[in-house]
Amino acid sequence: MTESDWTKLIKSTTKIGPLSGAVNTPIQFSSTFHQSNFDQFGESDYARSGNPTRKVAEYAIAELENGERGFLFSTGMAAISSVLLTFGQGDHLLVSKEVYGGTYRLLNDILPRFGINHSFVDFSDLSAIENSIKKETKAVYIETPSNPTLAVSDIKKISRLAHQNHLIVIADNTFMSPFLQKPLELGADIVVHSATKFLAGHSDLTAGGVVTKTKELGDQVYFVQNAIGATLGVTDAWLLLRSIKTLGVRIQREAASAQAIAEWFEKSGKKVFYPGLPSNPGYEIHKSQAKSGGAVLSVDLGSKEAARKFVEKIKIPVFSVSLGGVETIVSYPPKMSHAELSADDLAADGITPGLLRISVGLENADDLIDDFNQALED
Repeated sequence: MTESDWTKLIKSTTKIGPLSGAVNTPIQFSSTFHQSNFDQFGESDYARSGNPTRKVAEYAIAELENGERGFLFSTGMAAISSVLLTFGQGDHLLVSKEVYGGTYRLLNDILPRFGINHSFVDFSDLSAIENSIKKETKAVYIETPSNPTLAVSDIKKISRLAHQNHLIVIADNTFMSPFLQKPLELGADIVVHSATKFLAGHSDLTAGGVVTKTKELGDQVYFVQNAIGATLGVTDAWLLLRSIKTLGVRIQREAASAQAIAEWFEKSGKKVFYPGLPSNPGYEIHKSQAKSGGAVLSVDLGSKEAARKFVEKIKIPVFSVSLGGVETIVSYPPKMSHAELSADDLAADGITPGLLRISVGLENADDLIDDFNQALED
C-alpha cells in the first residue's frame, strides 16, 4: 500500500515512545549518552553527532521527500552551506541566476575562499546550461520557484542533462515544501529547505533541512554536518515535528488564497509573479511538477514610492523578512531578502524598485484582498 502525502505527514512525525508509549516524540535534553560497551558504542554518543529527538525529525523530512537520508540544521543557510561544502578546491557549480540573497552571498563571498567557484545561468534555457558546463563542473543548483520572482526551472529536464554530464543536482524546495513538490522524484539528487518557512510554518523557529536520494550522498552531508556542527537543537526539532503535522492543511489553504490574490492583482493591472497564473512563462512546467502555485507571490507596484505607500497602508499583513508563516508577510526584497545584491544585479534578476513579495497566510483571502485594495487607493 502506498500512503498518501496526507497520511505521511502524520505517520512520519508520530513515532511512539518505546518506554512510555508517548504519542509525541520525547525531547531528549542530553548532550552526551552513556555507552554500556567499551568496544561498541550505541547509536547516540554526543548530541552534535546525533540526538534521538532530532533523528525522528530527520527521518520525517526524508520520508516526506521520498529520500534515503535526512539532516536538520540550525538554519536554512547552514543546510545550504553544508551541502555546498561537500565540494572542494577547484570544483565549479552551475547555479540558477535567481536565488535567495543568502545563497548569493555564500556563493560570491564565502565559497571562493575555498576554491569553489560558480556560474550563474538562466535555467530556463537548457542550451545555456549545457554550454556553461566545464570539466570542473560538479553540480547544478536549482531554486524553483525562485525567490522573489518565482521563476520556474524544469527539474526533470535539467536533471536529465546534468546526469548525462555526471553532475549532481541540488534543488531548493523551500517555496513548495515536500507537500507540493518532490524534486527527488523529478530527478534531483539532493533537496535543501529553509525549514524555517513552510515546514515550521509559525514564525517561531529557524531550521534548515537536507534530504539526499542515496546513502552515499547522505554520508558526505553527514560528515560536514558532524564536522561543522550547525545542527538543530532538540526543542526546535520537536517544534518542527509538531508543525509538520499540519503542513498539508496550512499550505493548501494558503496556496488557494495566494491563487485568488494573484488573480486579483493581475485583474487590477499589476505585474504579478506567480507560477499558478496561466500568464506566467513557467506555468506549464510548474503545473507538471507541482500540485499548485504555492503560497508566495510577488507584485510590481511600479516604483519604490508606490511600494512604500502600499506597505504603510496595509492593515492585516505584517511587514517583515521571511515567509511561510500562518500570518501573511509582506517583504521588500531589495532591502530584505536580496539586500546583498548590487543595483545592477537586482535589475538583472528582475527585482525592481517596486517589487513586493507576499507570503500568504491563513487569514481570509477576501479580507486580504479588501485590505490590499484600500492600500492601492489614492
